[in-house]
Amino acid sequence: MKARIPQGPSMNSMLKQAQKMQEDMANLQADLETREYDFSAGGGAVSIKMNGKKEIVSLTIAPDIVDPDDIETLQDIIIAGVNEAIKQVETTANEEMGKITGALGGMGLPGGLF
Repeated sequence: MKARIPQGPSMNSMLKQAQKMQEDMANLQADLETREYDFSAGGGAVSIKMNGKKEIVSLTIAPDIVDPDDIETLQDIIIAGVNEAIKQVETTANEEMGKITGALGGMGLPGGLF
């Protein structure tokens, strides 16, 4: 009885696909880091611009929200805005990377290699 060797993509082909995916991921990461995202909190009282590196580029506070007797509310609005901005930047990056790494399933590689 002869042993059957599974047919599928050659190792060389899989390595080329993995290298291409690695290049695509590096290019996407560079692109994501240059993007800027705009967010607002407190009904637009606080506006935040953040880049893909999760660095705040600008922060604008509406003058009418500044109340020296209620600093806590302003702090809460800023915290909420920054946290939402970080969450959105991470979600966008994960979705974009997922489009590339989702191709792993079609390469016939065991899970967890990348």
